Amino acid sequence: MTKRLETRQIQNAGLLRRVAAMLYDLLLIVALLFLATIPFVAVRGGEPVETGENLLYRVVIVLVIYAFFVGFWSRSGRTLGMQSWRLQLEDNNGNVPSVGRASLRFAASLLSWIPLGLGFIWQLWDPQQLTWHDRISGTHLVYYPKE
Repeated sequence: MTKRLETRQIQNAGLLRRVAAMLYDLLLIVALLFLATIPFVAVRGGEPVETGENLLYRVVIVLVIYAFFVGFWSRSGRTLGMQSWRLQLEDNNGNVPSVGRASLRFAASLLSWIPLGLGFIWQLWDPQQLTWHDRISGTHLVYYPKE
């Protein structure tokens, strides 16, 4: 049995497609954060959780977001939002990134947001259309158009 080689046009994902995937993922993350908050509200007898006074709650929130992105990226290379927009996260060898590389990308993407999202917008001037976190983590987001 011979393997049929697929010839697809591979290109780095554009900024608008990335933002659209982020908006899809934001809806899923908000739902997960609601679920993660339920035990904290229950322990407080139905009172709202004050994030400033509850370190454990803040840690759980960050861990939920981390697990969402790193879990999807290292397992299949795409979140549900990325799948909807036909985006795939790959390392520089074209493979699904490891947990370590996905974790580095997660941390670097936080750095890309700090200066008002400049790390994301940077892609508009980058000759290879890469963001700061693409470069730091040795990964890139690929768009696979429909055939």
